[in-house]
Amino acid sequence: MNGLFSTFGKMCRGGVRVLGVMGMVSLLLVPVVLAEETQAGKPAPHVLLKTKFGEMEIVLFPDLAPKHVESFLKLANSGFYNGTIFHRILPGFMIQGGDPLTKDPANRNRYGTGGPGYTVPAEFSKVAHEKGILSAARTQDPNSAGSQFFIMVDKAPHLDGQYTVFGEVVKGVEVAETIVSQPRDLRDNPVERIEMTIEEIK
Repeated sequence: MNGLFSTFGKMCRGGVRVLGVMGMVSLLLVPVVLAEETQAGKPAPHVLLKTKFGEMEIVLFPDLAPKHVESFLKLANSGFYNGTIFHRILPGFMIQGGDPLTKDPANRNRYGTGGPGYTVPAEFSKVAHEKGILSAARTQDPNSAGSQFFIMVDKAPHLDGQYTVFGEVVKGVEVAETIVSQPRDLRDNPVERIEMTIEEIK
């Protein structure tokens, strides 16, 4: 997942440079609509992401990105995310987490390269990357998403149609704003660990 770091670095510091095709993408983007029910009429799944700065409740979008939601719930319910950290914070952009390597501080120079041992194919949509959106991190390969994810703290239209949106923060988005404002090192890692747990709300 090394490409994940370089891609976001280019995107943040060099403007619209993700995959080099952003300028060629033209989509009719739609505003985010909270999907409290699936198309089958069932309640949409929710998860609770807990940190030392508070909790975020997230609604997932199984109709929009079924494979990503299935994977995320499987990992959350197995405890995979518990003890991982938000390892990348970019003010005015997003906070990123979900790397199992971050459970061990000795892996600090490898943060952002870990995953669950499998990948999830892209499920792009017309939902815009706006504040509170949950989206899947990946390398330059569109089908390389794994366990890593990011939560938007602002709009990023150059991500639209390029990264898989699979949820949205419905309560506690101010927690993400607090996290993104923490001191960080030259690799955009928070100086202090910001551990998380994620559990499905049933």
